Amino acid sequence: MEAYQSSFDGEPGYLDWAAFGPLSPGVRSEVHADAELLGSGRSSSIDFVSERAREARQLVAELVGGDEGQVTLQPSTSYGLMHAVFGLSGTVIASTAEFPSITVSLTRAAEAFGRVTPRWVTPESGAVTPEVVRDALDDDVTAVMVSLVDFRTGYRADLGALREVIGPDRLLIVDAIQGFGVVDAEYAAADVVCSNGYKWLRAGRGTGFAWFGDRALERIAPVLSGFAGVEGGLPMDEVPRPAASAKAFTVSNPDALAAARLATGLREVRDAGVARIESELVARTRDVIQSADRFEILVATPREAERRAGIVALAPPAADVAPLGAALANHGLTVTARGGLIRVAPHVGTGAETLRLFGDALAAFAQSRVW
Repeated sequence: MEAYQSSFDGEPGYLDWAAFGPLSPGVRSEVHADAELLGSGRSSSIDFVSERAREARQLVAELVGGDEGQVTLQPSTSYGLMHAVFGLSGTVIASTAEFPSITVSLTRAAEAFGRVTPRWVTPESGAVTPEVVRDALDDDVTAVMVSLVDFRTGYRADLGALREVIGPDRLLIVDAIQGFGVVDAEYAAADVVCSNGYKWLRAGRGTGFAWFGDRALERIAPVLSGFAGVEGGLPMDEVPRPAASAKAFTVSNPDALAAARLATGLREVRDAGVARIESELVARTRDVIQSADRFEILVATPREAERRAGIVALAPPAADVAPLGAALANHGLTVTARGGLIRVAPHVGTGAETLRLFGDALAAFAQSRVW
């Protein structure tokens, strides 16, 4: 853990890991080395870098608790979700407040084929709880789509409880990008897990992936299946059926450099231990919440450690959003302001200097506040 924490070498003030994770030193070093290998023109070097895709799939499988044959590499989280939802039929429950990777994918699938019917729920708190899903269930529902961690408030879904509510015969499809690698989640409760390495894994964009469990492989048709989604290599003079494994949910061969970045980010997390990372991150978010409480700034994020991950959403009155955002920016802090909330997202490498700057910014805002 000490080695992992010391690898956070950015300047103080970065509190926007839920938007983008600055690349780790290991990722930067690895991609430079692999780029040189790809520039050599040697087939052995090119083959070596190509093998990084398999390494990435193995590490994803290890962290999810599955096997390599259930994992595909994708350009983004949304690609994985679209592979899942375009192959579904029946009624699918999702929240109108979800990130567009879910709402747009589900809508497009419904418009394209008419086999999927969205059943939108709008929870008052914005949280997709087991109770919200239970109230929307009937015999027509075949799947539920949900974010592991809500991008607005940081609410962490209870995957085990959701599975208990929907039962064994419906699919649970999870957008895990805001928690993968920093939350020791119960992925065994899910059927599809999609994520990306460009946030908490510090691996850059283009590092998406998806895991399809056995139920998903049985029930989701590989509609968006390309030439790379078959067994036996490049198909020549024939169009074979899609592979029986998760490989079917691929369109083309993966970007080897992106796979190398993903493999490096995953390995760093695996070696540090997801449970230990989660414990450290709980402490960082607690520090952020305590600072907000000290200056009487409302927090929309759950306070229970098991119901949050790395996001703390500040919810000041509408008139205070701009002044608070300005105070944070003036103190050199990077956060996301959206929809009346200010999203503060530390990581385990967020140090005392950044937290001090955050406290100073809140103090400056509080002094200028007009009651």
